[in-house]
Amino acid sequence: VAAKRKRGAPAARPNKRTKTAPSAPEAAAPPGPEEYSVPPPVSQGKWKNKERVLIFSSRGISFRTRHLMQDLRTLMPHSKADTKMDRKDQLFVINEVCEMKNCNKCIFFEAKKKQDLYMWLSNTPHGPSAKFLVQNVHTLAELKMTGNCLRGSRPLLSFDPAFDKEPHYALLKELFIQIFSTPQYHPKSQPFVDHVFTFTITDERIWFRNYQIIEEDASLVEIGPRFVLNLIKIFQGSFGGPTLYENPHYQSPNMHRRLVRLSVAAKFREKQQVKEAQKIKKTGSKVLVKEDPTEVVFETPAEEKPVEIQLVKPESKPIVKDKKKPRKIQRKKQKKLFRTET
Repeated sequence: VAAKRKRGAPAARPNKRTKTAPSAPEAAAPPGPEEYSVPPPVSQGKWKNKERVLIFSSRGISFRTRHLMQDLRTLMPHSKADTKMDRKDQLFVINEVCEMKNCNKCIFFEAKKKQDLYMWLSNTPHGPSAKFLVQNVHTLAELKMTGNCLRGSRPLLSFDPAFDKEPHYALLKELFIQIFSTPQYHPKSQPFVDHVFTFTITDERIWFRNYQIIEEDASLVEIGPRFVLNLIKIFQGSFGGPTLYENPHYQSPNMHRRLVRLSVAAKFREKQQVKEAQKIKKTGSKVLVKEDPTEVVFETPAEEKPVEIQLVKPESKPIVKDKKKPRKIQRKKQKKLFRTET
């Protein structure tokens, strides 16, 4: 029971608990012969090449584009994400977004008409930048991609020899190296190389593939994603500026769809013209061919029979009555009488 204290007397303080000294930690036992210690990571250097890539898109992209964007973020540990940009905003606003995110490279996916996909690769804020049309997109989630790689591992970059032959391809090669290569000693990266990014030029387009390197026989198995980049323009600045190169082989999707519609319409018009020509041929007047005088050469005329004129009226034939008719009538009468008697 708590003791009552008198007025004016100081309150009695409870006794404090004595602090016990912490027990000395037990000495760590050395690993036994059957135990194994996990070695520390190999990459313990300093992260010097601080490349950061911002990967985001505009509003209105399809589900396939969203999966492609997520796959690139997964394969690139030095990437950052941001919310979708409004389509009403101008593209130079992306430079400010990259500055706020502390990124010096950018991959921006721009969707138009809910069916066309464009990709911007830019070195912010000074440039250069390149605009591509993205075609034939296949993501990591598809069943055809049977390969696999470690999350955050550093890739090898393999380029077609054609990248060194022309100046605009050489510029794109340097841009791809700075964007897609994972910096050494990055905090989120793994110190392993187990997959390779390939950039191949075929049919005036750049084909991107991602392959796993199998250690046993050094063969390649595709991981994904895969897509084709059709170059449109290369600009001196970031998301704009003077045009350094314009692809003469590029055909816009609107023009391609227009040519397809025109070809279908031309086939339809051709069918209609054939039908009209057949109708005119049927309803047209037939051309009379002149008689050939040599047609009667092999005809043999029949012998002419003498015409006989009958002057006497021929005799009328006698009328022969049917003898079986009265017998039928008599049989019918007999049947009636037999029925009445019964």
